[in-house]
Amino acid sequence: MVVVKKIYLTVKADLRAFLKNDPSVQSVWDIILFSISFKGLLLYRIYHEFFIRNHKFLANILYYTAKRKYHMDIHPAAEIEPGIIIDHGFGVVIGETATVGSGTVIYHGVTLGARRVMNGPRHPHIGRNVLIGNHASILGNISIRDGARIGANSVVLENVPEGATAVGIPAKIVKKEGELFDSDRKHTDDAA
Repeated sequence: MVVVKKIYLTVKADLRAFLKNDPSVQSVWDIILFSISFKGLLLYRIYHEFFIRNHKFLANILYYTAKRKYHMDIHPAAEIEPGIIIDHGFGVVIGETATVGSGTVIYHGVTLGARRVMNGPRHPHIGRNVLIGNHASILGNISIRDGARIGANSVVLENVPEGATAVGIPAKIVKKEGELFDSDRKHTDDAA
């Protein structure tokens, strides 16, 4: 019964996140009935609980089902806090040792993957309230700190500080919390 309550509270937090942050959502029923990404995330919540309770065979059956049905590959061992959004969901890959903090928004095609085959932590650690643009790849045992933003199609290979924005291949920091973009700085200098 404790497991059911835990899943219920986690799913409730996910629903709140969708309602708060997805402007296309009109009601909870829109999410429950029509959101592919929410259904994939819900199935992950269930098979993750089976996995951590050592019911790995059942967890893997549900994991395989989620991959085929919702086109999302979230490893059963990945740690995803309550209250995240996976928008559209198609093509999202979250590796075994990855962690994702609450308030994070992940768009379609995102990969939280490894850079090399090895034992131990090899996937990224995503902080809270992070925005990850579509088709971004965050690779290796690196940290994306709270409030960071990762641009679409970026390939992130190094840590991203809190509140920073990273874009490009390989990704570079283009803005840190409280700083102006170079183009903003130029306009400010021109005005002076």
